[in-house]
Amino acid sequence: MCARWAEQEIETLHEMAEMYSLEQIAFRLKRRGYYRTISAISSKLYDLGYSNRPLLDNYSCSEIAKALCLHSTTVTNWVRQGWLKAKKRSLTCYQVKSRDLKQFFKNPPQSIKKRIAAIDPQVVRYLVG
Repeated sequence: MCARWAEQEIETLHEMAEMYSLEQIAFRLKRRGYYRTISAISSKLYDLGYSNRPLLDNYSCSEIAKALCLHSTTVTNWVRQGWLKAKKRSLTCYQVKSRDLKQFFKNPPQSIKKRIAAIDPQVVRYLVG
């Protein structure tokens, strides 16, 4: 059975929801005397209408591909070719920082410059802020 969320916990979630990762929120709740799992925090944020992704976070190749209406292997290939800077999270998954994605869109490789230019600017702004 789950413990009911205290009003102070919910206020803390509202304060931190868009700036901190789930792990950071859990740590800060723990420092304030509340013990919640990452999945409990994730579920409560969803119930409160927040995304689990902080504003200045990282993207997976599949998230980028979905937003750009591309196949995920296309974005993965950009990473493997060194065009898009990323950190390897697992055997087949990469983590791309939003600042690296922004740099990629500002200065794309010559061979795909036209393809990048054809992407909707609103989608790019959504991704990189």
